[in-house]
Amino acid sequence: MRIGLAFTLKPDAPAPAGAPDDLHEEYDSPATVRAIADVLRSLGHDATELGDGRPLLEALLRDPPELVFNFAEGSGVSRSREARVPAVCELLGVPYTGSDPVALGAALDKDLARRLAEAAGLTVPKGIVLSFPAGEYDGDFAEFPPALAEAGLTYPVIAKPVCEGSSKGVRSKSLIHSAGEFGPTVLGLWNDYRQPVLVEEFIAGDEVTVGITGNDPPQPLGVMRVLPRRPTEHFVYSLEVKRDYANRVDYEVPARLGPGVSDAVIADALTVFTALGCRDVARADFRVRGGVPYFLEINPLPGLNPETGDLCVLATGLGIPHRDLIRMIVDAAVKRYGLG
Repeated sequence: MRIGLAFTLKPDAPAPAGAPDDLHEEYDSPATVRAIADVLRSLGHDATELGDGRPLLEALLRDPPELVFNFAEGSGVSRSREARVPAVCELLGVPYTGSDPVALGAALDKDLARRLAEAAGLTVPKGIVLSFPAGEYDGDFAEFPPALAEAGLTYPVIAKPVCEGSSKGVRSKSLIHSAGEFGPTVLGLWNDYRQPVLVEEFIAGDEVTVGITGNDPPQPLGVMRVLPRRPTEHFVYSLEVKRDYANRVDYEVPARLGPGVSDAVIADALTVFTALGCRDVARADFRVRGGVPYFLEINPLPGLNPETGDLCVLATGLGIPHRDLIRMIVDAAVKRYGLG
């Protein structure tokens, strides 16, 4: 089968002056693209690198492949950026792996995903979305304490950009312990990422993630727990931790949780996968407190770097090589479209 790879490549140059250093964190390295292309070729496919944006569009118009293997994050600040490649593929009638534009847009917007998950019966942390008027904020943050109280939030809380992935904007300073930290931290996130900021109650408990593949019905790969090497009451799986994961955390696969907890987490992951209309593959993140899973987010476009992608680490821990994980994603899409 002729398969084209859609991806957003990480630029060689660092982020521009004044921009956050994680501006390009979601984008893939050439090594990741090569790893996926090599797997597809080892499976007998004719793999071509299409990229993203205009080059992708021109390639699809010129010589469309039989299937697009999509892991393009999209550029810019937009809750629809991950939905662009699927939308173009649907416009041109080209089959593609993964979720459709609606699911990708809903999942990238963390607040919208929370609302849909809660409507589907999942437990979510208390939260509120804050934004600032156009231009620089010159207030004294006096409006924030009443807003937090109305939402039932007490410190500590955690703040994050509402439409980013790969832990962009989730740093150690995102955990806010006091009113004095709150206003400057939230304003800093808004200035850096130019989008609303989601503020949630901090769930002190286990950080876990669930891998899902397939359709009709989707199947759980399993549950992975992220354990800090230095136990702390307020562990945050932040960008600093992810960049230094080899020294900061251990990945426990399968997760050794309390009786029935893994089953509850898996059930919630499958529920939100279905509620958002995800397809082929996804990874859902939770915190577990007192045996109760709290939904954080679902990523229908999970990182596929064979060494560092959480889904790949989870699969490897379960004895599923990177090659087999990629094959499972392709097979799910092929079956869904009736291509083979």
